[in-house]
Amino acid sequence: MAPKGLGSAVYLAQMFLSQVLGSGGTGIDATAGNGYDTLFLASLVGPRGKVYAFDIQPIALQNTRLLLEQHGYAERVQLLQAGHEEMEKFVSSPVDAVIFNLGYLPGGDHGVTSSAGTTVKAVRTALNLLRPGGRVSIVVYTGHPGGKDEYLRLEEMTSALDGRHFHVLKIDFLNRSQRAPSVIVIEKAGFTP
Repeated sequence: MAPKGLGSAVYLAQMFLSQVLGSGGTGIDATAGNGYDTLFLASLVGPRGKVYAFDIQPIALQNTRLLLEQHGYAERVQLLQAGHEEMEKFVSSPVDAVIFNLGYLPGGDHGVTSSAGTTVKAVRTALNLLRPGGRVSIVVYTGHPGGKDEYLRLEEMTSALDGRHFHVLKIDFLNRSQRAPSVIVIEKAGFTP
């Protein structure tokens, strides 16, 4: 993980996952996009691990595949052209880490975005797949149409999670614009270092 500092929401999301996902582990990139989070997860799981990467856009999966091939990680990753709300159809074993990087595909069609309904369902599914001690990191952007609603629905859902079973934190950039991304991290109770 290249040092990016606290100014990067993606860096923060990845940092929390790097503490629970290691060699031989299983991770999910719920929003493959251009593949950078998938690459990050693949670097952590090593040759014995597995990463599942979801995206509804073929161009996103093509970009991700190329990036993985350039780094020699393609065999560690299963690319799936499906919405993240369908992850339980493809992943059955407990997972260590799940990352969501919401919004739209950078460099792609900004009219194709994540949405509140499917994202909330996907996060609930991810929590069911998570092993004790596992974590879900969500980078939430509010600048696209529907982004604010998605953020509010995620905040409402995650705030209501039972504190005996989940630890939830939210990171906001206090000295940046209201459109700066937020990070939500959820840990399933049972963390062991």
